[in-house]
Amino acid sequence: MKLLSWNVNGLRAFYKKGAFDNIFELDPDIFCLQETKVHPEQLPEEVRKPVGYEAYFDHSKMRQGYSGVAVYVKNSSKYKVLSIEYGLGVKKLDQEGRMLVLHLDHIDFGEISICNGYFPNGGVDPARLKYKLEFYDQFLKFIEKLRKQEKKVIFTGDVNTAHNEIDLSRPKENSNHTGFLRIERDWLDKVIQKGYVDTFRYLHPQEAKFSWWDMKTFSRDRNIGWRLDYFFISPDILPHLKKAEILNNMLGSDHCPVWLELK
Repeated sequence: MKLLSWNVNGLRAFYKKGAFDNIFELDPDIFCLQETKVHPEQLPEEVRKPVGYEAYFDHSKMRQGYSGVAVYVKNSSKYKVLSIEYGLGVKKLDQEGRMLVLHLDHIDFGEISICNGYFPNGGVDPARLKYKLEFYDQFLKFIEKLRKQEKKVIFTGDVNTAHNEIDLSRPKENSNHTGFLRIERDWLDKVIQKGYVDTFRYLHPQEAKFSWWDMKTFSRDRNIGWRLDYFFISPDILPHLKKAEILNNMLGSDHCPVWLELK
């Protein structure tokens, strides 16, 4: 099973650049998009219903052109979608369209829950950091509940925090900036302590590779970046882990896609 995740920073603009079509060249079984900034009815037919895929969307209920996530699932005899959840079941955290959960039954892996999240940015003011940390805590409770239901868990998306110093270019300069605050990184420590596996770091323990660059300062040209995009798996999936990559040569957004293969 091949999975891709990408913060597209506006799905309509992403499509107009031709980047959406490039995804299909990789032939993913499932791909997850974040920061779509769109209601599905605003999308052209080939994005809303691409041939060979079923698509699911959530969007901000507060304002247009903000946040939003999407999951595309290839039609396959190997698995079937059992159900879709929109959000975490917490009303005040579900208004921005930040989470889609796909429950599927796979012929080889059994029941898997795939959580696609566009996690909040903690910047601007203290209220947003508080919101981000509350979202983090509720999300961890949510996936732990899934595990108690004997579901395997994959979660992916733009987590909006670099975990350790290897995960960004300038850790010392950013130690007091959101995205690398100790309190944000502590949550990722907690995720690891619960047994979830950061697939890229598991397979590439010493590799410094990034998935987001500040376009205003042309940071991508100099590879001054942050690793903000992840695939985590519950420990029962680890024996199936084949590949986890950051596809930093793929263009179309200020983020690049991340990739996961299970065997």
